[in-house]
Order: sequence, then structure tokens, then C-alpha cells
Amino acid sequence: MHAPRSPRLPRRPRTAALLTALATCAALTACAGQTPSPAAPPAASAPASPAPGTSATQQPASADASAPAQVAIPSLGIRSSLMRLGLNADGTVEVPPAEQGMTAGWYTGGAVPGRPGAAVLIGHNDTRFGRAVFHDLKDIRKGAQVLVQDDSGASLSFTVTGKETVSKKAFPTERVYGATKGSTLRLVTCDGAFDAEGHPVDNLIVYAERS
Repeated sequence: MHAPRSPRLPRRPRTAALLTALATCAALTACAGQTPSPAAPPAASAPASPAPGTSATQQPASADASAPAQVAIPSLGIRSSLMRLGLNADGTVEVPPAEQGMTAGWYTGGAVPGRPGAAVLIGHNDTRFGRAVFHDLKDIRKGAQVLVQDDSGASLSFTVTGKETVSKKAFPTERVYGATKGSTLRLVTCDGAFDAEGHPVDNLIVYAERS
């Protein structure tokens, strides 16, 4: 069950809080390793200043927007419905529950796929239950197609422009969540070796643009 939503905040501080929370959570708990991930630190522990690249394009999706319902990566044989991910009570972003590791999620505080801005999809690599939806994401190649279908059944095509593996201690907030003129997509999962507690130390980020 998802945790209660965080208290409503004024618009400008809320934007900063959303990006800070998202960066913190994606860098620390986008995946569970061989054991359950520890609770993410509260957003208050991160810098209070707005993340670089913050703009109106990163505001939460409007109620009338056609939300993404499915994602598919044909070259990897990946297909998943998309759950909606919001904020936990402590201000950190939700991630898919470990028991639903084969289902990816769309962070509703970012852009709607197909609209200007960065739309962020988060999925596990592995969980304590085994292989998860983005397990093979590391094998994706530049030029690969990512398809996102919305609630109305319309399908949008994105082309992969690159990928990178980064330390969770140096998550590239601006590159992932910063404002973009066009419609872009970011896929985030875990990668790399495991620490002493069995959690991956890196994040894998895939960047794609509207085809």
C-alpha cells in the first residue's frame, strides 16, 4: 500500500522539494538488491535549494493529461504496465513495491510522456523476489525504440540517445530531471556491484527523445 501523500506546499517551494526528493530517492532506492532496500532519507536531509534546471515543465501533470499506461522496449522484450508513483509521507518519491518488481512506474511529478519536459520511468533491476522488469536495461543500445502507450491507447515512440551508469552518491539531477524543450524520456534503475548490505551502488540511466 502506498504511503500517505505529503502535505500540500506553496507552488515554488513544492517544485524544489519534488526535484530534491526525486533525486534523493532515485539515487538511493530506485531498486532493491538481494535484500530489501532501507528507507530513503527524508527530503529535508538534502539541500533545500532548487535543483538545477527546475522550470514549469517539471510541475506535476495536470488532471486532464493522458497518463502513460504501458511501456515497451521491443529490442529487449520488455513490456510492462505503468503504476503511478507519487510522494511518500516523508517527501521522498515512491518506487514500485518489491513484490511488484515486474511492473515499472511513472513519476507523476515529472512531465507526461509526449509533452515538453522529462518524463521519468522507474523500475527495479532485481528485488528480493528475483529478476525484475528492468533487469536487461543495461543491454539497451543507442537508437533503440521505447514505446509508451497512454490511457487512450495512443502510442508514442522514443529513440534512445544514450545511457550512463553513475554512482548513487553522485546522481546527475540536472541531466535527468532538468527542463527540456522537447519531449524526453528517462528510464532509471539500479546497476553495478553490491555493497556490504546487498544493495547496488550505482544507477543506470537511459536517455531517450521523442521520435
